[in-house]
Amino acid sequence: MTRSDDHRLTEARSHYGRMMAEASGSPDPRIGRVFETLAREDFLPPAPWRILGAHRYEEVPASDAAQLYRNVLVAIDAERGINNGEPFLHAQWIGAVAPQPGESVVHVGAGGGYYTAALALLIEPGGFVVAYEIDPQLAVMAGRNLAPYANVSLRGADAVTAALDEADILYVNAGVVAPPLAWLRALKPGGRMIFPWRPAREIGLTVLVTRAPGGYVMRIVGGSWFIPCVGASDARLCLKTPMPRDAQSARSIVPAADRAPDETAVAIYPEIWFSSAAIGVVEPTSDN
Repeated sequence: MTRSDDHRLTEARSHYGRMMAEASGSPDPRIGRVFETLAREDFLPPAPWRILGAHRYEEVPASDAAQLYRNVLVAIDAERGINNGEPFLHAQWIGAVAPQPGESVVHVGAGGGYYTAALALLIEPGGFVVAYEIDPQLAVMAGRNLAPYANVSLRGADAVTAALDEADILYVNAGVVAPPLAWLRALKPGGRMIFPWRPAREIGLTVLVTRAPGGYVMRIVGGSWFIPCVGASDARLCLKTPMPRDAQSARSIVPAADRAPDETAVAIYPEIWFSSAAIGVVEPTSDN
């Protein structure tokens, strides 16, 4: 890399950090600093890299690493359509879950480990990340990339069936028809989980869940389309599938063992259901 290339890369990273801070919607200045300093190329296959354009991948040589510091998807495994996730989307997610020093994180779907590393930096000092990657090839890659991070443990295992550690944050990078009840139960009081909700083919939503004193509060953060989560993406699990408008109206998630589905249910699964009622709000009955 020439001095000119190095200068261009430094400028690109600085601009990228500012854009990531803005995309996060968060006043936390650490988010921009983390993404300015975290080398994205360290979590990708060797150059030339393949950036996804409008209809195909385009090759980027090692001398043009500045191209990585844009809001673009970069291939991890192009043949399988696996990419390093969209930066602005992850910035928004990270802003929503607001990682703090000393917190514990479970990352489901670590991929190459780029966003795992960002989370690990944001919970320093004293925080710890347990990252799951079920794909054996990606798990090897992530393990290698995350080796320098003493506060990360990479597990090449299925997070759907694993006994998850209690966590302040669950960060889920694979689409689920519904989150397993065990994920909700793993949240500490005040804990946050963000995940892609795919209850139907035409619905792809980012859901933020917070464990509140009265239950699991949720809100829709935006849209999202992720590869399916192994073991949690079978649409046949739906006992009641929401229409797009109904999915947008969901305000809480209720364990079925705590309360049976009622007239506010917009989506129902064997262990949990989504309600249009906010936690602590009693919906009027048809007789009132």
